[in-house]
Amino acid sequence: QVQFVESGGGLVQPGGSLRLSCEGSTSIFSSLAMGWYRQAPGKQRELVARITAGANTDYGDSVKGRFTISRDNGKRTLYLQMNSLKADDTAVYYCNLWRGATGPPPYWGQGTQVTVSS
Repeated sequence: QVQFVESGGGLVQPGGSLRLSCEGSTSIFSSLAMGWYRQAPGKQRELVARITAGANTDYGDSVKGRFTISRDNGKRTLYLQMNSLKADDTAVYYCNLWRGATGPPPYWGQGTQVTVSS
């Protein structure tokens, strides 16, 4: 199975920015549609943003205009630039395959914690 390692989380004040990274272990990374997901305490995991192999992107309504997903296939790395962060963005963030209606695979990395607080 493909493995991903997330990094870049931390504590940030409301209105601040963070950039998350996700490094993949597979040589076929460039052909994969990928997504960033997050899970807040007491809530289900949700899709935040996704990017296809052709770099088409889409975002959840709550992050549109604030978050940007991108990829560097040469580095096998997925990014999530998060600006204008809000307390509601506090969650553990994960990356994984995006498979549309099928949903992501059932295996997950350790994620990276993002905490937005003053």
